[in-house]
Amino acid sequence: MSSITEIKHRIASVRDTRKITNAMYLIASTKVRKAKNDLDRTRPYFTALKKEIDRMFAASEEMQSKYLAPEEEPDTCDGTYGVLVITADKGLAGAYNQNVLKTAQKLFNEHRDSKMFVVGEYGRQYFSHHGVPVESSFLYTAQNPTLHRAREICELLLELYNSGKLKRISVVYTDFAGGRTGEVNAVKLLPIDRGGIDTSQVHSTAFEYEPSVERVLDSAIHSFIAGFVYSALVDSYCCEQNARMVAMSGADKNAEEILSDLSLQYNRVRQAAITQEITEVTAGAKSMKNNGAKR
Repeated sequence: MSSITEIKHRIASVRDTRKITNAMYLIASTKVRKAKNDLDRTRPYFTALKKEIDRMFAASEEMQSKYLAPEEEPDTCDGTYGVLVITADKGLAGAYNQNVLKTAQKLFNEHRDSKMFVVGEYGRQYFSHHGVPVESSFLYTAQNPTLHRAREICELLLELYNSGKLKRISVVYTDFAGGRTGEVNAVKLLPIDRGGIDTSQVHSTAFEYEPSVERVLDSAIHSFIAGFVYSALVDSYCCEQNARMVAMSGADKNAEEILSDLSLQYNRVRQAAITQEITEVTAGAKSMKNNGAKR
């Protein structure tokens, strides 16, 4: 059985740890609210842009574009795939990172000729240790998602896609969706499948595109991809902080249970020590009384 001093030290250690987890919980909750507000302010613009792109496809069913997959093209094609994987820079967020990496690893196993573009140090370290090729110049932190950074990522990916070095671009991220737990999504950005175009919400009003609908689409696709990447970055950031909140809340509850058990153990050890002292004092007094009676 542990001594009273050891139990005291452990209780103090658990209390210090609980202070840290509680502080991390409060910080994560603040970051979630701020990132959610930023996402709510910018998402309507990119949602409207997506509808306009759908309108372009509805205006010209025979439109040909390098960003549009041919109808006869299968779901898989030859060439190098580009996969943008969004992870965190650190752990302590439950299964958030593991779920994203599991999905990304599955995509890589299905198509070995894939190049990983990883946001977040946790993901870069994982792929480096598992021998998966990662774009070395693609070093972005996941802690500060901004539209400027999303545009930089978009420019890099589109440059490789337009030059033919990438035949397909996908994004693996965690969708916040306002829930307690995020859902990992693997979305193919380019080329756009004709079957995935939603023209049901597009008004029938005719538009004329100058100089051509293809040129307008080429110009609009850059903003659309940048908006999707920014939304994925903020969604993932919200999920990371939300997962950290849940993890720290669970750690705080576990600390409470440990403190309760330690307090009970401390009281038992202290009571046993007191009982032992009383017994020793009683035995000593009785011994002295017996010795006095013999004399």
